[in-house]
Amino acid sequence: MFFGGFVRMHILYHTVKEPIFGVEMMEELRRHGYDVGPGTLYPILHQLEKVGYLVSQGEVVAGKTRKYYRATPEGAAALDATKAKLRELVKEVIDDKPPKPSIKSDQPKDSKSRAKPSPTGDSA
Repeated sequence: MFFGGFVRMHILYHTVKEPIFGVEMMEELRRHGYDVGPGTLYPILHQLEKVGYLVSQGEVVAGKTRKYYRATPEGAAALDATKAKLRELVKEVIDDKPPKPSIKSDQPKDSKSRAKPSPTGDSA
């Protein structure tokens, strides 16, 4: 259910580092436990290219044209923003350290500290 975002993040990460091509990326994703075939990967690559996060360039390898993808500055910025959100998520979900203020820290600890409604309906 959530793997699409993880796959996109992997793609951006690797394309920031160096140009990649589809089969190579499928193998890398498989190494991480994602079973992503061409019918899933190529639409994601095309979508990331369409929104301006990737650019592609064809290169002839062994007589065939291979399409290499690399991240644009916008793609690199999107990856940086995603990394910040991922760090926050890991702290909360994996490390069990919610950010301050959190939902729980905004609420009073006991019922004595809660404001009681005025009998007349006036706010104090």
